[in-house]
Amino acid sequence: MTGSLLFCICLAYFVAAYFIYGGFLKRVFQVDPNRPTPANTQYDGIDYVPTPKMVLFGHHFASIAGPGPIVGPIMAAYFGWLPALIWILIGCVFVGAFHDFAALTLSVRNRGRSISYIMERLMGITGRQLFLIFCFACLVLIVAIFTLLIAGMFASIPAVATASLVFIGMAPIFALVTIKGRVSLKSASFVFVPLVFLTVLIGNLFPLDLNAMFGMEKADATLVWIGVLAVYIFAASVVPVQWLLQPRDYLNSYLLYGMLALGFVSILAYNPEIKLTAFEGMAAITADGNLTQMIPALFIFIACGACSGFHALVASGTTSKQLKSEKDLLPIGYGGMILEGVLGVMALVAVMSMDPAVFFEVGKNQPMAFAQGIASFATALGISQTYAAIFISLAISAFMMTSLDTATRLGRFLWQELFMPRQYEKVEGQDELQEIKMKKEIAPWRKAITNPFLAAFIIVGLAMLMAMTGSAASIWPIFGASNQLMAALTFLAITLYLLMKQSKWYIAFIPMVFMMVMSLWGIVQIVNQQWGQNLVLVLSGVFLLAMAILMVILGLFIMAHHFKLLRQGSLKSMA
Repeated sequence: MTGSLLFCICLAYFVAAYFIYGGFLKRVFQVDPNRPTPANTQYDGIDYVPTPKMVLFGHHFASIAGPGPIVGPIMAAYFGWLPALIWILIGCVFVGAFHDFAALTLSVRNRGRSISYIMERLMGITGRQLFLIFCFACLVLIVAIFTLLIAGMFASIPAVATASLVFIGMAPIFALVTIKGRVSLKSASFVFVPLVFLTVLIGNLFPLDLNAMFGMEKADATLVWIGVLAVYIFAASVVPVQWLLQPRDYLNSYLLYGMLALGFVSILAYNPEIKLTAFEGMAAITADGNLTQMIPALFIFIACGACSGFHALVASGTTSKQLKSEKDLLPIGYGGMILEGVLGVMALVAVMSMDPAVFFEVGKNQPMAFAQGIASFATALGISQTYAAIFISLAISAFMMTSLDTATRLGRFLWQELFMPRQYEKVEGQDELQEIKMKKEIAPWRKAITNPFLAAFIIVGLAMLMAMTGSAASIWPIFGASNQLMAALTFLAITLYLLMKQSKWYIAFIPMVFMMVMSLWGIVQIVNQQWGQNLVLVLSGVFLLAMAILMVILGLFIMAHHFKLLRQGSLKSMA
């Protein structure tokens, strides 16, 4: 079998899964295009804005993608390409895409609120606060890590810095033309989308090389770019979505579509031979040079290509507030993740044609391995391997920026929610909850601490402190496991929701148990390995374990209570 045949088979599988399992989920969650969405009922012109499907898909896909679908599969390929492929195919369809779709649906059904508020409705105020603290800590780490990665890339590849800044400048102009100028989205896209690809050339012609311009060393240039990025993400987290975040993500999505199209056509034209070993065994030497057990590492390495907890924060944090109609739930929530699965398979095919010895070295830099693999295939189209590699590298960096600004905005939301009062209370003499009607104004101290600008300053400040001191890098190993643990906790909420609806709760319970076991296993391994060596890493792992165990215990008690009510026939279906 060749790489192109394998890729086509996987592509057909994903298309079939979208219509078959996606259609099944539509019926389970009773998607109704006539049901009004929060973007319409709570329109505020800042966060709640009804958005055309293509624009919102671009924002959502660009936000959840980043480098994850490329990095994870290539990291896992050290165990052989077959285990990675199997997890992508099964995990994406039955775990990840379901997770994203359900998180988006639950948020839309709960006034566009985040998963944390849904946790409160299902698990009480304790469950909400535990989940909020957990997620906020993860987002601070995400912002810090992505800031470091992007600043380092800007310092190393100045052309990337130029292209990214041009993207940012184009976004409000695109918004001005489409909103104030009343130019149709289609007409504006005909002009601006080609300009997006032109920025690749502009970046190469006018690289912002701080070393050449000011004689800065790479370390100093990185610090400067960290400062620039801090200003940008602060603005991106408070400016109305339709003026910066939305148009930038929409335009950036075409860069990723272009990269996907280039990869697809190049794979078909080159028809690469599979040289990489299919299965190396239950343990292998991975990119860090250590002997690693495939279980649970495989399921932690491959997050965005199969399942990622960060996606639930995106779906319930920004996407749900912009969904124009429930008919867009499946293509955006489920379809966005399916496309990530396609990108994950493409990343595997990109390295399958490499000799094992070559891959062992090149695979240590996953974005470079992907760019090198696809660029070599592009030669079959008469495209220069050098230019193809530059284009792919710029596309990857652009989407790291998208994930960065979205994560910052989500962190701002979570900080505000952390200090908001209880939203639900029990109905006297009954086992159900009702939303509290706020008769009094929110206390002045709550208003002050939840101010959007203060909230944005706090998450940006904490993340930049970690980035500049380098402490973010020291706890990077725990990030993958914590991300998957976030997905497991989201599945806990989905399970409770379906149980209260008296629907097929087990379709969420099974992936919840699997993800919970794999992520907790991974964290325990990291804590054990780093004990006595890295105090920050150990404390972070213990903290995550403690909160996850508390939430699981609370969830099990709630599930047991609902099963009791079901047996008694007194459980009312959740709307």
